[in-house]
Amino acid sequence: MNQATEVRVRFAPSPTGYLHVGGARTALFNWLFARKSHGKFLLRIEDTDRQRSTDEHTRVILEGLSWLGLDWDEEVVFQGARAERHREVAERLLREGSAYEDEGALRFRMPEGEIAFDDLVYGRITFKGEDIKDWVILRSDRTPTYNFSVVVDDIDMKITHVMRGDDHLSNTPKQIAVYRALGAPLPRFAHVPMIHGPDGKKLSKRHGATAVADYRKLGILPAAMRNFLALLGWNPGDDRELFFDVNELIEAFSIEKIQKKAAIFDLKKLYWMNGQYIQRTPPEELLPLVEPELEALGMIPAAIPRETLLRAVEVQRERARTTIELARRVAIRFDARLIERDEKAERLIAENPARFREVLQEVASRLEDLPDPEWQPERLEAELRALAEERGEKPAAVFQPVRVALTGSTVSEPVNLLLAVVGKAETLKRLRAAREWTAPAPS
Repeated sequence: MNQATEVRVRFAPSPTGYLHVGGARTALFNWLFARKSHGKFLLRIEDTDRQRSTDEHTRVILEGLSWLGLDWDEEVVFQGARAERHREVAERLLREGSAYEDEGALRFRMPEGEIAFDDLVYGRITFKGEDIKDWVILRSDRTPTYNFSVVVDDIDMKITHVMRGDDHLSNTPKQIAVYRALGAPLPRFAHVPMIHGPDGKKLSKRHGATAVADYRKLGILPAAMRNFLALLGWNPGDDRELFFDVNELIEAFSIEKIQKKAAIFDLKKLYWMNGQYIQRTPPEELLPLVEPELEALGMIPAAIPRETLLRAVEVQRERARTTIELARRVAIRFDARLIERDEKAERLIAENPARFREVLQEVASRLEDLPDPEWQPERLEAELRALAEERGEKPAAVFQPVRVALTGSTVSEPVNLLLAVVGKAETLKRLRAAREWTAPAPS
């Protein structure tokens, strides 16, 4: 290939299903390579399976790519609309003797001898033409087959590099033979190892969600998903951090750094990475993602001062792994109906119910007369610490019952920040309600 030739790569999903993790990773690698090379990233929808292809799947694929930030450079090509072009090329091969008729279909005549290519991931790969049976390029109903139409489309789209899953390796010698029969230059091939689950088997639904849209619904940020996918089978090869913004990914990416072994999809790592991204994202950017989830929980975000919501998001983002978890943490600060006591909270209460009630009563009495302007984190912390000192206890002995009363959990942000976000009226209401959790049954 001429070094001056513009790099042109493509992602060619079939709209017979949703955009899955493996396909999204393939699209990302192609996109990164195109952007790094100042080339073109093209999109082709291979919708020749009319029975299984749907407009809905096409829409979801396009939305998934857009969500990941993978923009394409030219109009989307729909393979099904090019059937006449495929038939035209098949007829040419028939006329030239590279194909022949067989029971109404056209078969490609596989040449004998070596069919070899230098894969950009695996290195030199060799097949023997005589080991591959002649195969159908045009069915008896005049519809083209996959291995044939793919080559015609890639030639017409001037694709210079074909980067795809290594499950396509067995297709490559057939496709190379067609390129040669048509006198077309070969693209460079790069076959990417598959993605496996933690059990070492090919990633599938038994490992959990596999569609990109599912992870979006689970509260994964697009930047986190993009970063996570990039590291599935690709290694920058240096000691830099795991976290890349999109420009850093483009700069660091190269096909040579794609690993030859299967990548392992570790869901725990994805959630951890997403939590890191949430922590690094400004509250102003997180709030629009959280608001629909708050509404789903029965809240009306517009009824809460924006600054109050932003403060809650800022505090809670330190502990949330997904935007759904973040929304629930925020919502609990404003809606006591969402409180669910966890196991540790129940244990704390059960250790000494009378003491639990007593602490909450004393906290309520101490904070009730605090003027609203003084309901600030510094003052609230000072009041609780003073109470603990008067009781001859460590601050945690007061802080923990308050946490449980306000959130149902022994784990939260610093308790003074929690009180500030929940507000005076709601705090006093929750303290009173929590005392009832352990009230003695009437005799």
